Amino acid sequence: MASGDQDQESLQTQNHYLCGSLAAFANIVITFPIHKALFRQQLFGVHAWDAVRGLQRDGLRTLYRGILPPLLQKSSTIAIMFGLYEDFSRMLRVHVPEAPVQLRDAIAAILAGTAEAVLTPFERVQTLLQDPRHHGNFQNTAHIFRVLLQQHGFLELYRGLVPILIRNGPSNALFFGLRGPIKEFLPEVESKAGHLINDFVCGGILGAGLGVVFYPLNVAKSHAQVQIGGPFQSSRVILASVLRERDGKVSRLFRGVHLNFQRSIFSWGIINAAYELLLKMM
Repeated sequence: MASGDQDQESLQTQNHYLCGSLAAFANIVITFPIHKALFRQQLFGVHAWDAVRGLQRDGLRTLYRGILPPLLQKSSTIAIMFGLYEDFSRMLRVHVPEAPVQLRDAIAAILAGTAEAVLTPFERVQTLLQDPRHHGNFQNTAHIFRVLLQQHGFLELYRGLVPILIRNGPSNALFFGLRGPIKEFLPEVESKAGHLINDFVCGGILGAGLGVVFYPLNVAKSHAQVQIGGPFQSSRVILASVLRERDGKVSRLFRGVHLNFQRSIFSWGIINAAYELLLKMM
């Protein structure tokens, strides 16, 4: 491969990382209050209006409390998600050219999703900052990291890792595998605004649908990550405990899924549309 081609390919790869990071940054700033209300539903099993009223009682001062970890985590994980997916896809095309395209893309997506899990500590810290029971225990992100490391050790930062791993790989494979077919199904457009709307709709549909499918894993993750110290429980044990607390009704395991569905439409619509727009601009 010529040096100029290599430089161009390297620049394109960097663009995928940068565009993913900027798209995630915009999304977090816009949707963070919705995420906080959703988190309270997952944790306490309350209705949407009760979660919103709880945020109102806490006041504006704490509304964006805990935004730094998701800004760092999401900007990094979405960059990894899009960037590594492109990297792994290219590597597999070069080294396993005879493999079916769908299989190569699915493997690339799963590998990218697995790599994202290295940033689990940011999800862990965000969970503790958002839990109102810990408002008086921790000052900020740095304080939580210091306390967890000094008092409980490095592994405590990765509490909730298993449901994240189970969630990330399959959801990435479905996202990248279905993104093209869904966009082709949408009305054909030629204007930039039309493409932006289609990208938003495509990302929103996928994000919302996958959010419903993997919602119980997010419930397990939230319940695991609000704990500090003690034995690490499996996702199965955690979900069984949540079911007992909620009178054994599976529907209550999905408490908050409606708000999650609405949030995911906006979140993944923004991420996908912003990513594609920025990629074209660069």
